[in-house]
Order: sequence, then structure tokens, then C-alpha cells
Amino acid sequence: MKPVAEARGVEVYCPIDGWISFFNSPYPAHKSMTGVDIYPGLEYGEAAPSPIEGRLIAVRRVKAPRGRLFRDAGYDVLTLYESVENPRVVVKMLHLEPIIDVGERIGVGDELGLLLRSGYFDFWTSPHIHIEVREPSDPIRARGGHPFKRLLRPEIGDPPEELRGRVIEARPEYILLELEGRRGGLAARVDGVPILLDGGIPHYGFLGLHASTSIEGEVVRLCGKPLGRVERIFGDCALARFEGLGFRVGGHPVGLSLYLSVGSKASVKLIPERPGAIYEEAGEELEIEFSGG
Repeated sequence: MKPVAEARGVEVYCPIDGWISFFNSPYPAHKSMTGVDIYPGLEYGEAAPSPIEGRLIAVRRVKAPRGRLFRDAGYDVLTLYESVENPRVVVKMLHLEPIIDVGERIGVGDELGLLLRSGYFDFWTSPHIHIEVREPSDPIRARGGHPFKRLLRPEIGDPPEELRGRVIEARPEYILLELEGRRGGLAARVDGVPILLDGGIPHYGFLGLHASTSIEGEVVRLCGKPLGRVERIFGDCALARFEGLGFRVGGHPVGLSLYLSVGSKASVKLIPERPGAIYEEAGEELEIEFSGG
């Protein structure tokens, strides 16, 4: 487990072979950097390790919409934890059914709960835990969490001139493409400065940017093509509005789902228009082509 984010003194951890995202979701916390998603690299129904040190203080099963093009769990679970590091705040988690009792204390890496396939997800969404740090007087709303600071310092290499990689996982819902020779994530540029991308494009209409220093530019370019414009800066991270480009693989339109890799090689999730619309096999080499822009 590695510390990847911090808010109000509460550190959030992720397995070394997992992924994180601050921006890859349409929900409000992911436009204000007040939520972080931890992808532990497990399947739905498996027990996830705890990303924090704390004590479980509340469990609430909540209604969720029906899954679109997939079978969901039929509900979601919201849990609240008292933080050991800062008892004056609470930690809110979603998409995890705890296997510990209220009042029980857990440490980082302890088995915490079973990963749920929530109806709030899209068909391509991988198992993850959504985390916010909140005031005890306002623990549940979709807005109002404390902003996170990114602790993970991913490798940011020179951005690629073309998008090409090897299929390492192929499912009807998505294809996972490993970007050869790269770690951290998919690199692009903001006014010439290398950054990493985090988000879902074009489907969410915005994306996140991660840099090694403060972001000051405006125009985001991927493989030399304009991808969007910076709208909001959070120090060494930023939110950009997506503009114009489309993506295709073998003539089929795809979306790109982008994350930060904690310890493994960089990858891109290719999203078909519907499950099974694209068929590829593990080991194949693919190139992502641009359309529009």
C-alpha cells in the first residue's frame, strides 16, 4: 500500500499494483478534487484492503439506479469512518460493503469490505472505492468535501507522438491497452509542458491534468492535437474542458478512460459504444486513431 492522496491530515492509500483517479467520473466531487477513487485491481465481490486507518462509525445501504447494459448489485453502501489521524473529520466511502462491525477499528491494508457493482456506474466501470474527507456535521452530501492534495508522484515522460499499445485485457465491456515503455499514465502537454491525463473522454466532457509543478498553461494537446482548455487549477493538478477530438480503433468509435498508475505500467481503457462492439485478443498491438479536431 502506498499513500496517494491527503486531505485535512487524512492520508489515503492504494495497493502498489492499483490505480487512482481524481477526475474520471461525472459526479461533483470529481470536478472539484474533493473525491478520489481507489482501484485496487480486484474483481467485484472480492474483499478490498482498507485505504485508511480509522474506526467504522456508520453504515447506510442506499438506493441506486438500475445498471445500464449490466447487472448491478441492486443497491449501494455508504460508510463513514472516524479518522485516526484527524478525529475532527470523517471519511466517507461508497461502493464497498463492509465486512467489519460498527465500532471496529481498521488499519491500512486490512480487509475492509466487498466491492459492489453499483447502478451509479457505467458498464465499463472497474471495481473501486470512492473516498471523501468531510466535516462531521455534513458527512453525506454529494458536495462539500475537503479538497485533496495528490501525494502520488507519477513518472511524467515525454508525451507520445502516436497512441499505440498492447492489449493486456479484453472484455466485452472494455479493452485495456498497455502503453509500452511508459509508467504513470498517458502523457500530453499543456502549452508545451508534459502532464498526465486523468478522466473519461469524450463521454464526460472534461478531464484532469497532473503535473510535477504548478500548472500555468491553457491549451492541452495530445499527440500534437488540441484536446481541451484548462478551466480550473489545483496547484499541480487542473480541470480541463474537453474539446472536439474523437477516437477510433479499427474504424470503431471508442472512448478513453484514463487513470494514474501507482506502480505498474501506464494503461488506457478503450470503451466501445456498447458491450461487445469491439473484439480484440490479449497480446494484440493496437493504434488509437483520432477523428475530428
